[in-house]
Amino acid sequence: MKGCFSLSEAIERTYKSGFKRSGLRPVTIDLKDGTVVNFWVSKTQPDSKPKPNLLLIHGLGATAIWQWYDVARRLSRHFNLYIPDLVFFGGSSTTRPERSDIFQAQTLMRALEAQSVKKFSLVGLSYGGFVGYRMATMFGDAVERVVICCAAVCVEEKDMKAGVFKVSDLDEASKILVPESVKKLRELMGYIFYRPALARLVPTCLLHDFIEHAMTRDNMEEKREMIKAIPKDRIISEIPKLTQPTLIIWGEHDQVFPLDMGKRLKKHIGDNGRLEIIKNTGHIFNFEKPKIFIKHLKSFLLETKPQIPVSNENV
Repeated sequence: MKGCFSLSEAIERTYKSGFKRSGLRPVTIDLKDGTVVNFWVSKTQPDSKPKPNLLLIHGLGATAIWQWYDVARRLSRHFNLYIPDLVFFGGSSTTRPERSDIFQAQTLMRALEAQSVKKFSLVGLSYGGFVGYRMATMFGDAVERVVICCAAVCVEEKDMKAGVFKVSDLDEASKILVPESVKKLRELMGYIFYRPALARLVPTCLLHDFIEHAMTRDNMEEKREMIKAIPKDRIISEIPKLTQPTLIIWGEHDQVFPLDMGKRLKKHIGDNGRLEIIKNTGHIFNFEKPKIFIKHLKSFLLETKPQIPVSNENV
């Protein structure tokens, strides 16, 4: 109802103010092919010391500003940040028919090139991890370091039928991951939180407000098509292996993409990757344990000496 107070809109205004205080500004990149990408980017000062570039790629759900608020505030002093809304999220859009992670990767790379970004590291969260992985394999000369967070890059089409996931029907899974009703949103919360009991106590009116103003009802079918495109014809042996130093971060009790998927990805990448498991968290450890998450990011992205890859299960 128009004129009613929206808590989600109020929170987003606060987030935007926080981004601006962190030296970020919004920009719009028109790729001249029917595709437009919105970014938050760091303001650069002519006399300031050069900082490395870092791309933060969000997952499904709300827009980038919701998913990266804490991370951006804490990393803005160390990096030139580039924080896009993926196509079909926020103000990013396209008239083109592609729905794949390859298309998203190509789009982000073109948008970065339009901003004269030649070298960067990246962090991909959930669906953003699929996009980030593609970017790292397709544009290896540009991508320096890679962080993949709870993204089952090594999923195969047969895994859906094998019962690897809690919801094995892909159509039903897409409706949960892109909810348009409070009922579906509550179902999603049951999967993404380590302890969902408190989340289930959130009043219906606030969840409805979140769907309308944070997740929005725009492009729901397109987002579901993106999800359905992920496992299609996917075979592990055909997935390129990353050559960049790679950190994989996973929640110990992830019910969206089980931890075994993280271990599978680590095995696939081999010596170039290491796996960090955050204890007592689910799929959204960026909200459940943000300090630990950011500690891992800073340790890996800012390290100056090569480290021997290890698997740490005692976080």
